[in-house]
Amino acid sequence: MTADTTEPEEYATGAAERRREQRGWYFYDFACSVYSTSVVTVFLGPYLTSVARAASDAEGFVHPLGIPVRAGSLFAYAVSASIIVAVLVMPLVGAVADRTGRKKPLLAAAAYLGAAATAGMFFLAGERYLLGTFLLIVANASLAVSMVLYNAYLPQIAEPDERDAVSSRGWAFGYTSGALVLVLNLVLYSGHDSFGLTEGEAIRICLASAGLWWGAFTIIPLRRLRDRHVRADAGAERAGAVGSGWGQLRATLKDMRRHPLTLSFLLAYLVYNDGVQTVISQASVFGSEELGLDQTTLITAVLLVQVLAVAGALGMGRLARTHGAKRTILGSLAVWTLILAAGYFLPADAPVFFYCLAAAIGLVLGGSQALSRSLFSHLVPRGKEAEYFSAYEMSDRGLSWLGPLVFGLAYQLTGSYRDAIISLVIFFVVGFALLARVPVRRAVEEAGNPLPERI
Repeated sequence: MTADTTEPEEYATGAAERRREQRGWYFYDFACSVYSTSVVTVFLGPYLTSVARAASDAEGFVHPLGIPVRAGSLFAYAVSASIIVAVLVMPLVGAVADRTGRKKPLLAAAAYLGAAATAGMFFLAGERYLLGTFLLIVANASLAVSMVLYNAYLPQIAEPDERDAVSSRGWAFGYTSGALVLVLNLVLYSGHDSFGLTEGEAIRICLASAGLWWGAFTIIPLRRLRDRHVRADAGAERAGAVGSGWGQLRATLKDMRRHPLTLSFLLAYLVYNDGVQTVISQASVFGSEELGLDQTTLITAVLLVQVLAVAGALGMGRLARTHGAKRTILGSLAVWTLILAAGYFLPADAPVFFYCLAAAIGLVLGGSQALSRSLFSHLVPRGKEAEYFSAYEMSDRGLSWLGPLVFGLAYQLTGSYRDAIISLVIFFVVGFALLARVPVRRAVEEAGNPLPERI
């Protein structure tokens, strides 16, 4: 089967216009990554838990909607609830974006809803745990929906041979902003007394500033990205498919059965990305509980990951030009396996070794994510970018639950976080095996897309 190498009007643009859109596209990662780093990874979890504990009863429970919830579990439950909301909304938004061709207004709506919810966290004080829970659900779900639309632009603004580099630069922009704002936040947080602030006030300013940053820099992609014209027959073909979120998801998965190799890649990504996300979310627990490291060490390690992820994303993007995205991703999965093995043997009360592990994670984190995104973009049939990327985003965010479950069960059965961390090797080994079996060149051809020189 030979792929059609001609580009339809809605894809074909001049080199100068493509570069302009690409530069604007990078800035959405720059805008929203601050939320993931400063809000979700560092500040909100402990702070929301403290607010919930202030409102809890004598047994340590709060009662949202009359349901008894242990205060220490509220943050995790709120994240899970946001995933459920996102899973319901993402397929619907993806289908509407593809049917109408109007990704930009939908991106603006999702981005500014999330940014406003994040800025509203400034008012999360006292015993307002319900407000914090609501704002977290709205912000997290909005971010997931906006990323569907953001990722769906990649096949339209980059030629096949450009996508690895463009995707990697986007991730690098995101990690750069995450590191920059985290440094500013840490200065404010650690020196809050000298600024005349309480610790809680400093945290609330850090949370709200992430929302302001998100909203301010979203202006740049909204000014530079453009909507593509959708053929009338293509829009009519999918008009009837736009119903409930679950109904659209079923329609998307049914359509994917016509592209089994695309589905095979998505399965591999689901498995190994579950491992990646679990390492990221559980590394601080491993560091504090098993290795006895203090909060300052853990936050500094997060900052180190952010800084080195920039170099890692750009460096792996260059490797992909020579070796292809698939081989480079496979190499990164091998490195992830070695990282977990090294983590198992890390000595306690030794921050230097933990920093070394954080550095290794940073070097492969951005690249493995960026190249997975660009590789998937080659496997998406034309005109269904947002629809397919909604399934991809659900793999990235909505279905990453098995890794934490395995981690938790391993700890429950053994009482050792070392055993829990090494249990995650299975995700990288299985993901490696599944990805290695995907004939990506044939998958690109079967999706009807032009083949890049290396993939």
